[in-house]
Amino acid sequence: MTIFELNYIVALGTVALQVGAILLLGVYFFRKNPFLSPVADFTGKWGLTVGFLLALTSTVMSLMYSEYYGVIPCGLCWLQRAFIYSQVVVFAVALFLKDLRAAWYSIWLSVCGGIVSLYQHFIQVGGHELVPCPASGAGDCAKRFIYEFDYITFPLVAFSVFAFLIVLMLFVRERERSLK
Repeated sequence: MTIFELNYIVALGTVALQVGAILLLGVYFFRKNPFLSPVADFTGKWGLTVGFLLALTSTVMSLMYSEYYGVIPCGLCWLQRAFIYSQVVVFAVALFLKDLRAAWYSIWLSVCGGIVSLYQHFIQVGGHELVPCPASGAGDCAKRFIYEFDYITFPLVAFSVFAFLIVLMLFVRERERSLK
């Protein structure tokens, strides 16, 4: 598979995550509706597992891009990686211990990672003339390795993952509250 084919597949997955996050957010706000409550319950029950799989997939894909395809991550990319890589461990431990409180950790890690990714996305879509890349290292924060559908960049892919995880963990948090 070429990097161009992989970029397209990643972009399609990103659009699916964006649509899924918006739909799940709607379900979250109307979760008391008798039609939507089974969806909310199902999402809360399987949220940690889905979060683990999403964080693991994101980790594997980022490593595949850098180690197999040779894409050099910049300092901001490494920050985003730190926020998603750590969630693999958080979710694995939470699943092992059946600890729904891990949703709080995921939410905070995702908020921090989302802020970094939005900042870098702004830099990559033209903001590099207004704000500097604060990271140092081999990679350039403003260089776009992926630009699909005229808006999807690596940082936006990361932001979409973080946003989906935030919404998903809202359901897990509600499940935790209901079990108390």
